[in-house]
Amino acid sequence: MYSKANNILQRCRLIEVSHLLFAVLVFAIAVFSTALQAAEENPLAADFSLKDANGQVHSLADYKGKPLILHFWATWCPYCKKLQPGLEKIRNDNQASDLQVLAISFNEDEGAKPAETLLARGIHIPTLIDGDGVAADYGVIGTPTTFYINRLGEVVWKTNISDPNDRKLVDAAEYIMTK
Repeated sequence: MYSKANNILQRCRLIEVSHLLFAVLVFAIAVFSTALQAAEENPLAADFSLKDANGQVHSLADYKGKPLILHFWATWCPYCKKLQPGLEKIRNDNQASDLQVLAISFNEDEGAKPAETLLARGIHIPTLIDGDGVAADYGVIGTPTTFYINRLGEVVWKTNISDPNDRKLVDAAEYIMTK
């Protein structure tokens, strides 16, 4: 009987020790994970220099210290056409702030006129042309792709959302204006 009770007691201690070790392991993972997240930094936006339809050169440096929404698109893209009114609304709603919205046209058909296309759609977002190299620098593989860049020049969000009413687009704009 004593041996059986002793055996049960040893098993209970073993279970207690294993629970304690598990708790310590979970705690260590949580601390390590938090440390890794704190150490991660948002990547800096790639520098660029592109012309608009009037020949004026724009570069990332022109937007230094300002929150920037950078929208990669093409005139033939139906999803871009769908999204752009949402981006235009964000731009219009924030005209009193220093939020900047800029479009970069790439992967265009020969003879495409991106600036004229946007204006015909009622979109007044400045657009830069011949952005294939910049799209590659940003790792863009499809349209639309939109980047939210904070005042420090860090890319805080990259999205392929095409729903102009998706609340995440507005939330991200508000976020980059405060950070």
